[in-house]
Amino acid sequence: MKIKFLVVLAILLISSCGIFSRVPNSQSNACDLLEYKSSWRRAVNTAAKKWGVAPSLQLAFIKTESNFRARAKTPRKYFLGLLPTGRISSAYGYAQALDGTWDWYRKDSGNRSASRTNFSDSTDFIGWYVNKTQEKLNISKSNVYKQYLAYHQGHAGYASGRYKSSDAIKAVARRTSDTAKLFKTQLTKCN
Repeated sequence: MKIKFLVVLAILLISSCGIFSRVPNSQSNACDLLEYKSSWRRAVNTAAKKWGVAPSLQLAFIKTESNFRARAKTPRKYFLGLLPTGRISSAYGYAQALDGTWDWYRKDSGNRSASRTNFSDSTDFIGWYVNKTQEKLNISKSNVYKQYLAYHQGHAGYASGRYKSSDAIKAVARRTSDTAKLFKTQLTKCN
């Protein structure tokens, strides 16, 4: 009797993984991503119309930042490699927005009830930030590489050129730009 119960329990657990999956199985196809949840398609299109920021850029930023995990957090820091002392930064959610930047967005955009775990709020945040980057740093909204560098480093960090000495950050920006190009091509072929 116990074995049958354990087998049934195991089957239920395994099958529920697909039903209650929190992230899309395929993250390399923009059409699949937007079919995963119909609200995601509305969110990227709404942000695109509001801020003039391509859906492909929004999706590429979220893929790079959180792999489409609503509650993504930065890794923990440890004292002497054993005792957790907090996180690397306050970045959180789909867009990995820092506490201070998220507060700025909520005040500036008027979206005071925005949540970093809400996909629609996150795409609106990305559109808002890319728009601010164009205003402050004169980086075209279509230049995904430079926009991502400014997103990752912050406006002051980008302006200081701090990223220039980091091959790793530049590689992530190139990968994000390549992902946006791929997503842009894919989005022209899906509904």
